[in-house]
Amino acid sequence: MNFFRRAARTLAAMFFAAAYFCSLPLALAGHLEDIEARGTIRIGTTGDYIPMSYLNPQTGKYEGIDAELSELIAASLGVKIEYVPTTWPTLAADTQAGKFDIALCGISRNYNRARTMAMSDAYGEGLFGKTILCRKEDVKRFRSLADINRPEVRVMINPGGTNEKFARANLPNAKLIIHDENADIPRRIAEGQADIMITETVEAAHYVRSDKRLAAPLMNEPFTRHSCGILMQKGDQEWLNYINFVLAELKMDGTMAHLEATYLR
Repeated sequence: MNFFRRAARTLAAMFFAAAYFCSLPLALAGHLEDIEARGTIRIGTTGDYIPMSYLNPQTGKYEGIDAELSELIAASLGVKIEYVPTTWPTLAADTQAGKFDIALCGISRNYNRARTMAMSDAYGEGLFGKTILCRKEDVKRFRSLADINRPEVRVMINPGGTNEKFARANLPNAKLIIHDENADIPRRIAEGQADIMITETVEAAHYVRSDKRLAAPLMNEPFTRHSCGILMQKGDQEWLNYINFVLAELKMDGTMAHLEATYLR
């Protein structure tokens, strides 16, 4: 009886081992294989961040440096782009859930994201930093964080991203106003619905050029400095290596420098 039991257990073990190894190639199929099979690369983006990734309501097309990088990555793979809308509050969860292959929308490289997700090598190095946008007549009023960190100062921020994190960490005494549409905040500042927008230097520069009512008095002295990266799920080193390879090639042939000069300076 013991012989038959041992034989049954052995056969069962062999069956499950065979089933496992037969399914192994499918289980190990990564993003490169999936993208090739689909013929599309799924790119998550918020579409609300000029000059990174902005969905132009008039044309229905994405614009900015990240939109151009998306096109270049897709071209390198010989596939088309399938944009997957996401939001700053849901960006991490959507990335970890695999709703897209990569995310590009001016995503700051930081330790919190690197611990739970994979981030590409940096681009835009030294060009990003937290600063403020205010009305031109308030330039002399806001010269430091201490000037902003007052109960009477209304600070408008978009939720879920590093702008909100920075404001909550550094402006506990100011009145924080959450507004879901990031691209709409500069207009509201110009119209006096709030006093300050916490933003990035590259975004502030764009709005100062496009709206004469606005100013960014601390743009050349940002509170922080950081770079951007391409975000993705952890666990597919081959895919991360490929994205880093594309970025390295774009830097080497001068394409990245051209894009940074066009959009970020």
